[in-house]
Amino acid sequence: MSNAESRGRFIWHELLTTDTAAAAAFYPKVLPWRTQPSSMPGYNLWMAGQTQIGGLMALPPEAAGTPPHWLIYVGTPSVDASCSQAQGLGAKVLKAPSDIPNVGRFAVLSDPQGATFALFTPAAGAPPPGPQPPQGAFSWHELATTDVSGALRFYGELFGWRRGAGHDMGAMGVYQLFEHAGNAVGGMSNVQGPSSPPSWLSYVHVSECNRAVGAVKAAGGRLLHGPMEVPGGSWIALFMDPQGGAFAVQEAPRASQARPATAPAAAAKPPGAPKPYAPPAAVPTVKAAPAPAARPAAVTPVAAKPAAAKPAAPKKAARKARKKVARRARPGKRKAAKKSAKKSARKSARRPAKKSARRAASRGARGRRR
Repeated sequence: MSNAESRGRFIWHELLTTDTAAAAAFYPKVLPWRTQPSSMPGYNLWMAGQTQIGGLMALPPEAAGTPPHWLIYVGTPSVDASCSQAQGLGAKVLKAPSDIPNVGRFAVLSDPQGATFALFTPAAGAPPPGPQPPQGAFSWHELATTDVSGALRFYGELFGWRRGAGHDMGAMGVYQLFEHAGNAVGGMSNVQGPSSPPSWLSYVHVSECNRAVGAVKAAGGRLLHGPMEVPGGSWIALFMDPQGGAFAVQEAPRASQARPATAPAAAAKPPGAPKPYAPPAAVPTVKAAPAPAARPAAVTPVAAKPAAAKPAAPKKAARKARKKVARRARPGKRKAAKKSAKKSARKSARRPAKKSARRAASRGARGRRR
């Protein structure tokens, strides 16, 4: 990676603490790390597998009164130029640019709102960082500040970070994501309470958030927040180590608990590195097999009644027949003709009913045979 490509990248993470031996014993119980001596006296390396993750050192004398904390190092092509630019934007230089032999050049600053961070330029010929391990790497960075918009402008001009999506957290304000090279790499939010100074918080990728919670408690650390699920399905938890250094862990979305319904509401700490679970476009529903057609029971044919209850048409025809016969009959035979017509009409009216009854009876018999 060239110095130009390093601009705006989170390159290094360093724990400054009051008891390096205790810290070296605590963190490997919680995270997949181990310590390794470096070429610099009093400086140890955090290793995840064969990858250097960060450093461990005692708080320097000039930092007397400063509580233990993790310091982030952000890449820049020129520490000196970026230091001058940052001062012009309202930052303060806490440690002037200095060289680390065969490693690079760095400076420590506080942003306009008071959060501490470091600038770093790798030395010429320094080996590029190795591939990030699946577990134990730093996966998210979060700034608590008194002015989210002001911090976004400051870091945007200094490192080229861009505003990403914002999550409205109600009374807590907006959790503002920021992006580097088109990818969300962190978030900014308001400090919670006047006693909380502006600061950076780093998240470490772990396989199981709940396991980390249990390990922290067993090793003497404190759980500050969580574990909780955040938008995208990740699980997070915030801790304080036994010496007072704050850090957090992030677990990738749990596939077995992914919910294809609406996404959860924005949470206070939404690391967005993992992609949200995408439900399938269409979930096929299982259709029940159609019920077999009901067979008629062996009962009397009730269905024959409607046919017999419609004699309107035969009656009308009978009346017409009687009138026709009466008109044609001679006066002496008119009475006999009327009687004959009535008899014929009654037969005509009974004929459809009998026919319908025979049909219904036939259907009932067929049903009984089945």
